[in-house]
Amino acid sequence: MSRPQLAQGSLTSLAAALTLLTTGCAENAVGVRADGGTCRADGGWSAEKQARWLRPAVSFPDGTTGGDAAAVIGSPTGGPLCEPITVQVEFWEATATTAGTDLRPVRRVRLTTDGSRPRTIRFPAGLSPAERDDCTGVLTAAYPGVPLKQTELPTAATLLTPASTTADTAFDSSRVAARHLLPPTKACEASGGPTPNPWGGDHP
Repeated sequence: MSRPQLAQGSLTSLAAALTLLTTGCAENAVGVRADGGTCRADGGWSAEKQARWLRPAVSFPDGTTGGDAAAVIGSPTGGPLCEPITVQVEFWEATATTAGTDLRPVRRVRLTTDGSRPRTIRFPAGLSPAERDDCTGVLTAAYPGVPLKQTELPTAATLLTPASTTADTAFDSSRVAARHLLPPTKACEASGGPTPNPWGGDHP
């Protein structure tokens, strides 16, 4: 066999190998669902990568209109996942007292989602806008995987006020994809009874 023929054969083999490699990479990124549609292959994703996928899919209704929908997990851009992931939506009762802020875990909802259809999670009993009192707020978080460990739980850096934002409640975990605080509008005595507004006349 002449040298040109050998060179041509080598180039052909190299092109075939590159084609197989490219195809393999594409199949790792895109798959096919049972219904024939395409999907995003998520096998082997870390919890942090799952959190990045989940972050734009989570939204929180206003919470002041009297509805009982606390969080909605919708459909992120880029298509649904080939395999669903486990998602936790967790709630804490945030009570402002004259002694500080008390965050008490109330409920955790475990679900699976691939992003193909929206999932609505409702407030725990007693914490919907129509049910909770003025000194009680709600902190909600959505994250993938197993429940948060003790070291990952939220803390309230300062006394919560009506002007408090989600930034005032920190989680020590990169797994938390989205969080939302509905702050209390009054402070209470440590026993739970309402007290005069300690923040002055500028607040309700």
